[in-house]
Formats: sequence, structure tokens, C-alpha cells
Amino acid sequence: MRHLLSADDLDRAAAIEVLDVADQMAATQRREIKKLPTLRGRTVVNLFFEDSTRTRISFEAAAKRLSADVINFSAKGSSVSKGESLKDTALTLEAMGADAVVVRHPVSGAPHRLAHAGWIGGAVVNAGDGTHEHPTQALLDAFTLRRHLVPDIHGIGQDLAGRRVAIVGDVLHSRVARSNVRLLHTLGADVVLVAPPTLLPVGVETWPCATSYDLDAVVRGEHGDLDAVMMLRVQRERMTAAYFPSAREYSRRYGLDGARLAKLPDHALVMHPGPMNRGLEISAEAADSTRSTVVEQVANGVAVRMAVLYLLLAGKTETTAGGTLS
Repeated sequence: MRHLLSADDLDRAAAIEVLDVADQMAATQRREIKKLPTLRGRTVVNLFFEDSTRTRISFEAAAKRLSADVINFSAKGSSVSKGESLKDTALTLEAMGADAVVVRHPVSGAPHRLAHAGWIGGAVVNAGDGTHEHPTQALLDAFTLRRHLVPDIHGIGQDLAGRRVAIVGDVLHSRVARSNVRLLHTLGADVVLVAPPTLLPVGVETWPCATSYDLDAVVRGEHGDLDAVMMLRVQRERMTAAYFPSAREYSRRYGLDGARLAKLPDHALVMHPGPMNRGLEISAEAADSTRSTVVEQVANGVAVRMAVLYLLLAGKTETTAGGTLS
């Protein structure tokens, strides 16, 4: 495989390989000198047509710590703002010798077009396309879950079979939810989506997960004891209609507050892909609790993206999982 465009691009062996290599990368980041020479002479372009903080900086840090040359491209202030097409932008990057292009785009499917149209010869990594997918976010979430829930040597070589995860909130507009459902299912976890009917997409019944409209019932364990609850940001910038009566009503029905936090099993993790709307989908008490992994997810994102770039650009590796991205 030459690209990472979707969580479906990874079978169980390949997904475990990424997580295992990410564990090795995380170990190098605890050293005084964090840089590795692995991608010296390679060029990674961060091509972002949407605003981003965590993902863009995470990919930049990952590439630089592997000693790659990094070019950061933002649509604002570029020829894109003058009407340049995706094709012409891609051809420009190809002429500059890009070995990998990390792309975030507001249109679902744009990274797939970039990868398969023949405009770019290097690897393409989907850093989020519209409301479609965000595979590296799903990988870092799985990496975080495995480190906590399969603690035996960080779960190296193991999947998440038997673990139960609730993904709560604005599923309709969430590329994170789509990628997580696919990847967690591949890794053997049971997933339940919790949202009001208006924030579940058409066709969700075909996804490999359960659904519920009742967060309290899920927290009580009616779908089985939870190992983690992942709160999704309410993406009001993508909403063109009234999907719920009010912010107060949404928070009352679907927000993770102190009372719901107390009903979760003691080992259950609280996750959020960020940025958080504190007081809407998650309270400050839940976001800052000892079981919250929000900050850890950001740190883990660097190690996971190092692993993805390494596997795509540096060739096959020998790991306990036996799968490969290359």
C-alpha cells in the first residue's frame, strides 16, 4: 500500500504494525535527543486547505523528528486563494519533489483524488477530508486505548478484542467517528454510537457498531461495561440547520458531566479528539479528571504519525504483527 487514505486501508495485521512501530517511536521521544535520521533527504509537504492546530503541528513534528524536510502549505495566502485548482497545486508539489503529501481538505474524497489521479508520485496521507475520514486520529486513539487497556508491555502485538468504546455526540459531521468505528472494529473492539437521531448519519445501521439515543443507559452499562467514552466536538461551523433545541438541552442529554463520570467503571477512559467545547459536550470536571487522556492523545499523535510516515517512506519493517503499510 502506497497511501493512507482511510481506516479501511488497514487490515488487522497492518493496524497492529502501525501501533507497534508507534510504540517504538514513542520510546525514542523520551530521549534527550529526539531526532532519528530515518527520513533524511525526504520531503514531506503538509497541504492544509482547512484550519488546524493539533494535526498540522503533529505531522510537522513527526516529519522533522524523522529528519525529513518539511514544507508547510496553507490555502490562505497561497495561489489557491486566487483560484488555483487542486490539480495545479498537486503538480506544483510534484515538481518540487514531494515524497509524501499530508492533506486536509474540506471536500470529502479530495485525498483519494490526489492519490489516484496521477498528479503526485509520492505517498498521500489523509489528515481529514470533509466529514469523511481521519485515519491517523483513529490510529492515535487506538494507540492510547491499547496502552491503557492492554498494559502488558503496552499491548505490543495485540489488538483491542473485547474492549467496549462509546463514541458520543455529533457523529453526523465527524470524520473522527467514521474512522474510529472502522479501525476499532478491525481491532476487535465493540463500539456503540450515542447521539440524538438528528446527529446520526443516514445509513449508520450498516456501520459495524451499535447505536443508542440514551447516554445514561450506555453509561449505566446497558450495552456492557464501558472501557472508554469518546466525546465528539459539536461542529457548529458545519451545521446549516437546528440539529438540537439548544446548547443547554444538548449538554443535559449528551454531555459528559461529573455525575455521568462517576457512574463509569473505575478504569474507563475519557477521550476527546479536540478542540473541546467545554460546558457543551464535556464539562471541565470530566475534561480535567485523572482518567482523561485528552493531552496524552496529542502526544501520542506525534509517535503514531512518525510511524505512518516511516512505514510509507522507509519501506517494510520486521515487527511482531507481520503486516505492513509499504
